[in-house]
Amino acid sequence: MKILIIEDDKAMADIERDFLEINGFEVVHESDGVKGIEQAVKGKFNLILLDLMLPGRDGFEICRQIRTKIDIPILMVTARIDDSSKVRGLGLGADDYITKPFSPTELVARVKSHIARYERLKGDGKGSDAEIDLGYLKITPETRRVLVNDTEIILTNKEYELLYFLVFNAERIFSKETLYNRIWGEDMCGDLKTVIVHIRRLREKIERDPVNPEHIQTVWGVGYRWV
Repeated sequence: MKILIIEDDKAMADIERDFLEINGFEVVHESDGVKGIEQAVKGKFNLILLDLMLPGRDGFEICRQIRTKIDIPILMVTARIDDSSKVRGLGLGADDYITKPFSPTELVARVKSHIARYERLKGDGKGSDAEIDLGYLKITPETRRVLVNDTEIILTNKEYELLYFLVFNAERIFSKETLYNRIWGEDMCGDLKTVIVHIRRLREKIERDPVNPEHIQTVWGVGYRWV
């Protein structure tokens, strides 16, 4: 497994590199955002650790550019904790945040968790690759393609996983807590606004009228369901 670290703080990057290498990962470090984008696109990485506060070009812009070119987990590493930053990063395609200062063991656990979910999502050949055809919406798990009215739409890892989970469990109502636990896999340790942001982004991409959604419905006081 190969990790790209885009981080201008060498001391922080060294800590991340050391713990990841101890756990068997190959690590490449770039301190420059532009070079980081180039590495991300050509380097065949399994996950990217992206610092939010980079000189010249911030992590938001780097995340946006990477996400338009490749589909791998992006974990933002940041000292910022305000909700607007989290919402913006998730909206641009980040899969998760880890806030400085953090435990190196937590970092490794998050990295392993996101890679495992991504690999599972790509299809394990155990019957999870059957195409879902709802007429206007088609999901092909084997290739991770999603078409709306025969036009392919681009989803982040977590957007895809959330959509697939809701569609596969149509009509069932899931709370934000349950969705966070099922999709992000951290038992109530994260920010439930993550779920809200991803639901909103999915509606923008697949609903005819995102303000009045037909399919990803809110059940007030309970959660969400696919209809």
